[in-house]
Amino acid sequence: MFRLVIISGRSGSGKTSALNILEDIGFTCIDNLPASLLPNLVKQLSSDEANQQSQINLLDDQPATEKGTQLAVGIDARNIVGDLSKLPAILSKIERKGIEVSVLFLQARRSDLIRRYSETRRKHPLSNDTTSLSEAIDLEEKILSPIIKISDQNIDTSGLTLHQLRDMIKTIVMPSNDGHMAILFESFGFKRGLPEAPDFIFDVRCLPNPYWKQELRTQNGNDAGIIDFLDGEEDVRAMLADITDYLTKWIPKFQQNNRSYFTVSVGCTGGQHRSVYMANKLGAHFSTIYPSVQVVHKEILE
Repeated sequence: MFRLVIISGRSGSGKTSALNILEDIGFTCIDNLPASLLPNLVKQLSSDEANQQSQINLLDDQPATEKGTQLAVGIDARNIVGDLSKLPAILSKIERKGIEVSVLFLQARRSDLIRRYSETRRKHPLSNDTTSLSEAIDLEEKILSPIIKISDQNIDTSGLTLHQLRDMIKTIVMPSNDGHMAILFESFGFKRGLPEAPDFIFDVRCLPNPYWKQELRTQNGNDAGIIDFLDGEEDVRAMLADITDYLTKWIPKFQQNNRSYFTVSVGCTGGQHRSVYMANKLGAHFSTIYPSVQVVHKEILE
């Protein structure tokens, strides 16, 4: 079995880290490959795989049990001009040869991209003496539009630690074989902007806010003080019950539609207290029902 994973996305969103993660789990990884060279690479590796499998069969006189070629290719805005517009047709042709193809697109909030470049002092690949970082980010979005349209999974890396990104990439690329889709509960702050591609967004800003209690202001939804405060609020318990009932009804419908990944975003004002608490509660509940549940807090550095 030949499997091809395309890793693309905005510069600074974690593409290199994603490729490193896939390399760690057995993928052959190539970064910044011109899209026009992809068919020849796949053809060569397919031929090598066929030869290797024939040799295994001759030696063992048994069907090969190898997992086959697993190739991950990084394709981004550094590609040759015009190549990206051809990528959808190229991948479609590759799929017709019986090769499993998936496209993962990584992005992050604009403010996070600018902050990451400012902290690392790296230069954006599209910026120069006449193009500012902000302009380069806008230009890159236009260049990458052909890939965004065909992506199978849009991953928002805003606020993710490397450990969280690693778990997310592994879950998406190497899902369990038990027929259950992976479910992500993520907390976020509305003041930082909306997540990129959730399936559901729940707004919990109407709930009592621990921020206004001086002794709780510096804590977050993982801390006992916040948990005790919100546990004691009737409206919090009622909303948690309503959201739980809603998701209990509708998550199976998405799973029946052959979804492999499902994201629920919970937002409060700053993404520190109520949304963290609620995401934790939902994650704890549904992890008793589904085997692959992950909780991520986008505004809390862990």
